[in-house]
Amino acid sequence: MAREECKALLDALNKATACYHHLVLTVGGSADSQNLREELQRTRQKAQELAVATGAPLTTALRDKGLGAEERAEFERLWVAFSGCLDLLEADMRRALALGTAFPLHAPRRPLVRTGVAGSAAGVAARALSVRTLRHEAERDFDVDDLRELEREILQVGKMIHDMEMKVNVPRWTVQARQAAGAELLYSAGASSAGFVSVEERTGPCDPNKALAATVFSAVLLVAVALAVCVAKLS
Repeated sequence: MAREECKALLDALNKATACYHHLVLTVGGSADSQNLREELQRTRQKAQELAVATGAPLTTALRDKGLGAEERAEFERLWVAFSGCLDLLEADMRRALALGTAFPLHAPRRPLVRTGVAGSAAGVAARALSVRTLRHEAERDFDVDDLRELEREILQVGKMIHDMEMKVNVPRWTVQARQAAGAELLYSAGASSAGFVSVEERTGPCDPNKALAATVFSAVLLVAVALAVCVAKLS
């Protein structure tokens, strides 16, 4: 039961980490806005909550001396995947801090990534005016406060990783995978080849419809050439 719970939590953490990684890549680009920064804040906080919820049962299970060899091997695989998620989350949080500092929203020290869009500033401002814009104007210090909070959270994640390694000693190079490296790529290639063969079997080496179309086209082409030659001689 504990193993299934850990798998479900780890799957949710993996998705949240991947989502955060995708969002971080857009900071400083044409899609950057306060909405993006708020979504980044919610996503990383959700990822940290899932990390805490996942780490507790994994630590308890791996510190259990009475755990069977097969069960321990499975928990160690989950532990390696969990620590990988934490490492990626910490790296993306550091990247978000660097990009957020380089591209502040309301007091830019340098322009955001240029998108090629140009036009009257007054017209753009008039079209962009909305309730959400007014709310954001009232929260001009959001990105500054968020960056300070992000710095604290980076330290917390780093401490979590350190405590995790101190409580449970599972060297990653000692954990054996359940399948060979690149097995999923071989499976995808095999599925593609099988699909290609099945298409060939359905169509056959020579499609009668395509052969008929080619014959008709050749006949029309010969008639057109003959007419052209006759017209040239008569003129």
